[in-house]
Amino acid sequence: MKRFNSSYKALIIGASGAIGAAFVKDLEGDKNCEKVIQLSRSEPNEFGLTIDLKDEVSLQFAAHTLQLEGPFDLILVSTGILHGENLMPEKRLADIDMSILQETFAVNTLGPALLLKYFLPLLTNHGLMGFISAKVGSIGDNRLGGWYSYRASKAALNMLIKTAAIELKRQKPDALVVAIHPGTVISELSKPFSGGSGTNARDAQIATQEMLRTLDGLKPDQSGGFFAYDGQELPW
Repeated sequence: MKRFNSSYKALIIGASGAIGAAFVKDLEGDKNCEKVIQLSRSEPNEFGLTIDLKDEVSLQFAAHTLQLEGPFDLILVSTGILHGENLMPEKRLADIDMSILQETFAVNTLGPALLLKYFLPLLTNHGLMGFISAKVGSIGDNRLGGWYSYRASKAALNMLIKTAAIELKRQKPDALVVAIHPGTVISELSKPFSGGSGTNARDAQIATQEMLRTLDGLKPDQSGGFFAYDGQELPW
């Protein structure tokens, strides 16, 4: 990435998913990237670490362990849940279920809040921490309705990022924390919703390259923002 004038260190959280794995591949191919460390729930990394967004101790332990490897110039978080066993986006108010709300918020909002708590301090003074969000989490852009828990959990994530950016500005004026929308990416997350003719789902490698270009061009005064993969600033 051009924003770092010399070699830099990167940390990818959620590295076992389609987007996370593509980020790893991109950064490993960048000759200026000195090191890429991966963290995921399913695959232990080189330090034997795994994380669970619903287990605060695992996040705290991982951050503490990686202090010796940091600080990091780039931290990317590509975690999230849209559907799963007995969990699908709600089309109507009548479909809202407490267990679905709790699971969706645990992964999309509460876990990332803890990632901010434990990993934002590992960022360099000029670094960038980016979270994968979703355009459907935009309150101003909501024209179709539905998807109650997913929309609300991503909107809450965006607010956490905006709020953390204000605190970060006081401590590290040249650092950034932002939310970024990847578009529809071919992955297990989007699989039930991206089929059919006319789909605009893209390969994860294309999406991550686009996102990295956008992140590379952001300035410190854009910290706390919500951006699309193509650089468009999205409404809250």
